[in-house]
Amino acid sequence: MDLRHLRYFVAVAEERHFGRAADRLHMAQPPLSQAIRQLESELGVELLHRTTRRVDLTDAGAAYLARARAILAGVDEAAHEARRVAAGAVGHLAIGCVGSATYSLLPALSRRLATELPGVDFAFRGELLVPDQIEALRSGGIDIALLRPPVADLSLTVTALRRDRLVVALPADHRLARRQQVRVADLGRCDLIVHSADRRSVMYGVVLGLLRDAGIDPHIRHEVGETSTLVTLVAGGLGVAVVPEPVTALALAGVVYRPLVGPAATVDLSVAYRSDRTEPHLRRTVEVVRRMF
Repeated sequence: MDLRHLRYFVAVAEERHFGRAADRLHMAQPPLSQAIRQLESELGVELLHRTTRRVDLTDAGAAYLARARAILAGVDEAAHEARRVAAGAVGHLAIGCVGSATYSLLPALSRRLATELPGVDFAFRGELLVPDQIEALRSGGIDIALLRPPVADLSLTVTALRRDRLVVALPADHRLARRQQVRVADLGRCDLIVHSADRRSVMYGVVLGLLRDAGIDPHIRHEVGETSTLVTLVAGGLGVAVVPEPVTALALAGVVYRPLVGPAATVDLSVAYRSDRTEPHLRRTVEVVRRMF
């Protein structure tokens, strides 16, 4: 028995006529009649009552028809599902995002992915420092990371997306808030709030590198793990912070943002995933992310 026999039987059972069933199947009637006889012989039961005018189902035939339809529907659905998987239209993915891009990027990205890949189930994790993202990529905790380079792990594929300007987050009543822009040298006498050095934050290295190149000995008052906490402390008047421009989407009362001017006052944003990951839905998701920029 093969699927062809099931399709033949269903056609005859639904048409109640061998001639019409043969036309529907685009085949001659004699081979169709022979195939049904072979099916009945293999099953050891009579499926059809045959007369010169019509064909009727036996009780066994009616029961077999219901099962045959379900089997054929399942086979068709399996084929459809396989094609969708091959096309990258279904699956599950977790996307991690560095804190500074969480507020500006994730809302737009989630909407775009829902539109372009509605069959893929996405989970999002925001406010992740780069070392945590790299570890999550290695362990499978996330599948795709939106992060700030550099990334030294050679097992990851990393593609640059865009370059973000750096800005200074200031308490609204801070003396520098009255300026249109802030120079790196202006930060020499400021209390600073930075991302955690203990957790090897990329932004910690970027900020201290800027200050060091300007000959400034930084006065770090607080180190935090999350960008939202950093901006909250700025709102509380506990210091100032250098952050990528997308953080300005986090509008918090008591905080103003001013462009930072000076050499190297930018930071990159990249997309990363494990190089050994070849699933079609992952590749399609990365392409959607790249097209956004």
